[in-house]
Amino acid sequence: KARTKMDSMDRLRRIHNHLNATALKTKHAAASKNSYRETLLAARKDLVKMINELNCNPILVRLAWHDSGTYDRAVKGFPHRGGANGSIRFELELGHGANAGLFKAIAYLKKIKSAHPSISWADLIQLGSATAIELSGGPKIPMRYGRVDTNKKEECPKEGNLPDAYPPFGDGAKCPARHIRNVFYRMGFNDREIVALSGAHTLGRAFKERSGVVENGYGEETATKFTCPFHRARADKKEGVGMPGGKSWTANWLTFDNSYFHRKEDTKDLLWMPTDSILHKDDSFKVFFEMYAKDQNLFFNDYSKAHKKLSELGSKFSPEQGITLD
Repeated sequence: KARTKMDSMDRLRRIHNHLNATALKTKHAAASKNSYRETLLAARKDLVKMINELNCNPILVRLAWHDSGTYDRAVKGFPHRGGANGSIRFELELGHGANAGLFKAIAYLKKIKSAHPSISWADLIQLGSATAIELSGGPKIPMRYGRVDTNKKEECPKEGNLPDAYPPFGDGAKCPARHIRNVFYRMGFNDREIVALSGAHTLGRAFKERSGVVENGYGEETATKFTCPFHRARADKKEGVGMPGGKSWTANWLTFDNSYFHRKEDTKDLLWMPTDSILHKDDSFKVFFEMYAKDQNLFFNDYSKAHKKLSELGSKFSPEQGITLD
């Protein structure tokens, strides 16, 4: 009986110690999560200041898209499946043809990363994009953070997963509609989401030195009337275009709205590529293109959902449920 009693007491002691250890671990995890959240909030504050000073909204959105857009749902396992894992920070991936000029965006974010070193690159890149869209008048996207980074250049995805602007298309597609479907279906998007995401071209410009799809390069010399230093493209109508030059899809290319869907043809001063034109010509895409042209709130709602989905493709989160800010 004495031995049985001792065994019972020992078992109770072990249970008590286990419960205490679990509680302590949970407490530490909660403290770590709260600390990381505070760091994200501080980084967002710095991003707001930087974006407002530099008018760099478009390139931060492009950077995040190109980090996410390498995702292949047919590939299992992190980080080989690609996606939003921060691999685009490595020179190997920055050297991919579709990423021309994005070293500039990484240079911008390095200043924020230095001030907040505990933030993963994958999170910082996606935080920069969501903040840039909101500051340009777009929707507040219900983002999730806690992404784990890739660790080495060998974990970068292969080149060729991002969409091309003009034929010949890298995937062998014979037409723009098939090409963009091949790219976005590979990531798990449908036609409605493809059109919604394409609306982000309301922001930004193309440059001769980057994509090479326009003759307009860096600087005022070849700028259009919309990309010259005197044009007010910001949502708040304040002065500033960042670096002048390039050719934009819309007149107010620093404002996130549904003006992309009011474009139908190319003009001298605005860009319109085959992968844009097909959105209002293809029977399926056209339905959503016209819907978003009529209803900006619907566009914002659909875009916000699709952007959130894009921002999480291929990501590994710690904690698994992620961390929200708002």
